[in-house]
Parts: sequence; structure tokens; C-alpha cells
Amino acid sequence: MFELKIDNAKYWRDCVESIVNLVDEGLFNITPEGITLKAMDPSSISMISFVMPAKAFSKYTVEKSTAVGLNLENLSKILSRTRDDEALVIRDVDNKLLLEFIGPGSRRRYKLQMIDVKKNVEKEPNVQFDAHVEMVGEPLKDMIKDASLISSYIAFKASKDQFAVSARGDSGELEALHEKEGSLMKKFEVTKSADATFNLEFLENMVKSCPIGSQINIELKTNEPLKLSYDIGDSKITYFLAPYMEE
Repeated sequence: MFELKIDNAKYWRDCVESIVNLVDEGLFNITPEGITLKAMDPSSISMISFVMPAKAFSKYTVEKSTAVGLNLENLSKILSRTRDDEALVIRDVDNKLLLEFIGPGSRRRYKLQMIDVKKNVEKEPNVQFDAHVEMVGEPLKDMIKDASLISSYIAFKASKDQFAVSARGDSGELEALHEKEGSLMKKFEVTKSADATFNLEFLENMVKSCPIGSQINIELKTNEPLKLSYDIGDSKITYFLAPYMEE
């Protein structure tokens, strides 16, 4: 049994959006410490790790750890109906997830059927990254959009003094260079030059939910999975994306 309350229902909506951008069903592990989820997308190209600590809730009562499998697309559709000034209470009732939206003088209740989900992903990729770049989120989103105009893939390269973003397609090429000391860079640590190419569609879905004004962390190793992460409030969103390798 558990009962959770979030004073701003839109916060939970935003967290779920960051997950459903990649996966359509998942297993939430609800423990006394908080909520976690690890899942692979259906193509097994990318992975998400989601952590929401108990302190993110105004009320957090968990009698014992439990796993809740849900169709995330259905959950997202319900959460899209969140109104301003609504709180959200989440409870388990008869193998269903009860979502109660509480507004000024009003209440709305939805019940969502829990489902069986394949065993949760246990481990994250074990990569010793050579480059760690933290930058302002909005410019990175813009770079990814720019690259999508001419290609389906984007290349990241971190060297001693700069971070380069490039794309190449039949219609042209893009190259954007960002200096280590530039205003967009919040952290820049490179022990060895690293570069890899990634699927743009997946990256677009990964950065989509990053809040305005937040930072995005990128960790790279040549031709190894990318690690990309950011915070939504107290929650931590981490993605891994396999590199694109030309055949």
C-alpha cells in the first residue's frame, strides 16, 4: 500500500513525459526512499533511468516496497489533462493506480489498470567516459533541431579546448563549435578526445523535457554509448544512447 501527494500535479506530468518520450510501458519501483524506473526503448537502442526521491512529494507513505507496471502512454494522456493549481494524490487500489487531481473546490479521479511488464532493466552501461560536458539546455536543443534539417544523425566531439557538433546529409553540412571557456559551457572536463555519432530522433526525444533554464550533462567516449542527463526539480533523468556505426 502507498499514498503519495504532489502539490503541483504538473511536476509529475513533466517527469512522466521525460519517460514516455522513449518508452511506452514501464515498471515503477516505489520504495521508502523514492520512485525509480529503468527501461529500454522497444528497439533497445536507448535506455532511461529515472529517480524521484521521497522529498519531491509533500506526502509520501509507503508501507512496503512495490513494483507498479503501467502503460505510460495511457498515464501520459491522463496527466495531460492536468489543470493549473491542482495537486495530485496517487494510491494503489485493487490492482489499479488511483490518480486524484485536487483543485480549488474540486476533485477528479482516474483509475488506471496496472499491467505486467517485463523484468526491469537492472544495469546501466558500464562505460569509463573520457569527456564530461555540461551546458545550457536550450542551445543544445537548438543545435539538435538545426542538425535535423540536413541529416538523421548528429556527431559530438569533445577535445581539449572545444565541443563540436556536426551533421552531414545530401543537402549540406553543419558544424557548430563551442569553446571550453564559452558562456554556454558550465562544466568541461576532457581527459581524452572523444567523438561519436548518434540518431537524431532519439536525441530530440531525450532533450525534449529538459526544463527551460536547466543544464544538460553529456558524457562521451569514442564510439561508445552516450550518457545524457538533467534534473526536473528534485528528480534525475538519465539517458543512454548507443552510437551509430556506419556499416
